[in-house]
Amino acid sequence: MSLQKFKTVYAITVYVSLAAFDNIVIGLFPPLYKSISHDLNVAISSMGVISAINILATAFSSLYWGYLSGKYTRKRLVMIGTLIWVVGVYLTSLSGSFIHLLLCQIITGVGLGCIASIGFSALTDYVPYHSRGMILSLWGMSQGFGGIAGALIAAIISTMSNWRIPFEILAIIGMLLIVFYFFVEEPRFGNAEPELQKLMDRGMDYSYRIGIGQIMDMIGKRSNLLLFLQGFFMNIATGSLIWLPTLYISKIEQLGYGTKIAVIVAAFLFGIFQIGGTFSSFFGYLGDVFQRKSYKARALITAVFVFLTMPLYILLFIFPIDQLSLPNTTNSVTLFISLLGDLVSNPWILSLFVISLLASAAQSANTPNWLALITDVNLPEHRGTVFSIANLANSLGRTVGNLGIGAVLAIASIYLDSPGKYILTMSILQLPLIPSALCYYFMAKYNVRDIHSVKKTLGKRGKIV
Repeated sequence: MSLQKFKTVYAITVYVSLAAFDNIVIGLFPPLYKSISHDLNVAISSMGVISAINILATAFSSLYWGYLSGKYTRKRLVMIGTLIWVVGVYLTSLSGSFIHLLLCQIITGVGLGCIASIGFSALTDYVPYHSRGMILSLWGMSQGFGGIAGALIAAIISTMSNWRIPFEILAIIGMLLIVFYFFVEEPRFGNAEPELQKLMDRGMDYSYRIGIGQIMDMIGKRSNLLLFLQGFFMNIATGSLIWLPTLYISKIEQLGYGTKIAVIVAAFLFGIFQIGGTFSSFFGYLGDVFQRKSYKARALITAVFVFLTMPLYILLFIFPIDQLSLPNTTNSVTLFISLLGDLVSNPWILSLFVISLLASAAQSANTPNWLALITDVNLPEHRGTVFSIANLANSLGRTVGNLGIGAVLAIASIYLDSPGKYILTMSILQLPLIPSALCYYFMAKYNVRDIHSVKKTLGKRGKIV
């Protein structure tokens, strides 16, 4: 392996790991809702408000970070952003009131906004064009598994100590992560574009940078508009999935197990039931292959899988957790081994696993192809900002999903007990996947025009020597 290839692999690894930690922070919070609300003496519904505000802080700050990514050194900006979320996470562990916790989560969100937009912008300049979907799937997949890891860390560590310790541990790890950035080579704008290779081979730089006047053109581009809308609807549905552990806890408690056991086992189930996310790279590769034949293909393939995600997740919510046999202990290792035994011997748990595998696999087709399309239809200097705007749409969707859960749950609670009220609420929140799939279907024809336009522009710029 050449030195340059090693530097590229190292940089991709660091940015992919960064995306994982970004979502570990996000995944850490929901499993601790009950413990935090009890300790701070506030209603558990207030935790949903804090999550929503954290998501909005991340989204709105990413707009500013995304614009900066098209103008300044991205490596330095990422280090600053990481330091901000580390401080926010550590201060969260010291929270003594609702307002204190809220302010700390806003600080955390500002830091995470940097990671989301600038991490994506930098990564697109490392990724070869022909394997864009597959490699970007690693970035998306690391985010998904980061969320799962955060839920597991929160459930296991908090049951052994208290809810504050997971935040302290994550802040320490985040500080260590900053060290790895010092050895990352700053990517050159347009480095991965085949139309600019002659320019790059001669040691020249792609000198175009974003300007304020270009933002409205980027927003008005049809492919971008439909990607924003698609992400909004998609994230209403996927944003509600952070309540899956709460649903599992309710189902396990209904079987007669205590809350501590239910929390640990629910976290394990949540992790196991997201294994289908590992198919993300396959779907990214599939998108790459078909996109070479037609610029419509990536959007059309993804539309099919997004639509299939809806009935599969609704079936997962409805299907019972039955005949579950667990030891009366809060030892996480013992409970995990017991759960794996049930996975093999209990047809109900095995069926749940198969349904979850199909549901999470279908959902995983979205992220790599969505990221690849944002890259394909935008110029290198625009990608960070466009991703930030798209991320804002996603975050608004997640916020609507979180607040929607609370509103629908309040109504459902009048007529249904647990876990029925969670099943109905979460099923209703999957319906936005229908317009989400339709956005992909309609954007297919615009992708052809916008991708040709980007390639034509880069071709012209690449010839200027």
